[in-house]
Amino acid sequence: MKIVFFGTPEISVPILEILNEKYKLSLVVTQQDRKKGRGKKLLPPPVKEKALELGIEVFQPENINSQEAIEILKGQEADLFVVIAFGQILKEEVLNIPKLYAINIHASCLPKLRGAAPINRAIIQGHATSGVSIMKMERGLDTGDVALCEEIDISNLNAEELSEKISELGSKLIVEFIENLKAGKVRFDKQDSDLATYADKIDKFTGYIDFETMDTKTICNLVRGLYKKPAASTTYKGERFKILKAEPVDTDVKAGLGEIIEVNKSLVVKTLDGALSILEVQFPGKRIMTIEEHLAGNEFVKGELLGG
Repeated sequence: MKIVFFGTPEISVPILEILNEKYKLSLVVTQQDRKKGRGKKLLPPPVKEKALELGIEVFQPENINSQEAIEILKGQEADLFVVIAFGQILKEEVLNIPKLYAINIHASCLPKLRGAAPINRAIIQGHATSGVSIMKMERGLDTGDVALCEEIDISNLNAEELSEKISELGSKLIVEFIENLKAGKVRFDKQDSDLATYADKIDKFTGYIDFETMDTKTICNLVRGLYKKPAASTTYKGERFKILKAEPVDTDVKAGLGEIIEVNKSLVVKTLDGALSILEVQFPGKRIMTIEEHLAGNEFVKGELLGG
């Protein structure tokens, strides 16, 4: 079974490793190196680093649908393309290159949460479960037939923790799919598009907390769903900062929405239906800190407003 693997971020790495261990990948396709961090240093994506460590050939096309990229992919004479979080849309000509299928490992139980950000949106929307689908790729947005799907409980997980679980489950299911394929036991089922929901792309505005309109649960879900990047955020005295961990607090204190009502081992802020205890923050240019660590050299003033 000759496999070309497509992936870019950290979530793709464990799947790359298991596929190479069992089937010896012929090529890894990933995004180009990007400038990151305050020094804007050119850094390779995690998948490239791991592929080179394992001695696998790496291809980093600027445009996966260019004629040059298509000819390189055709030259692999692959049976399967396996894709997870690659970062470019594969057009139909590319999807038709492998002898058997182009397969996507999608981080939801389709047709729920089709689209760019199923991990984040599952948490932000307060879902009790998420999952992984092994899907045949086609022209539509995550509309292809599904061979395997398995759910997982996501209660109280943040986006980083859920990504790890998705990667672990995806590794298991893609091996199961390939073994089924080799044994002639694969069956694809059509999705019910009437049940489809969509996971819109996350941008820098997604995480802005509005204490005037969001209840405590909504804010906590936003904090968990956007951990650590781009992270939920608000402002204090005009300076925007990130909130990395928070939990609900029951209170009957009368205060304005977003008002700081307690400053101690946590920062307690009034919300629509109670209060929010902010436990971890990150200010610009600083590392992630607990509130206790932050208060050792900075202050929050009781009675001031967040997000005002």
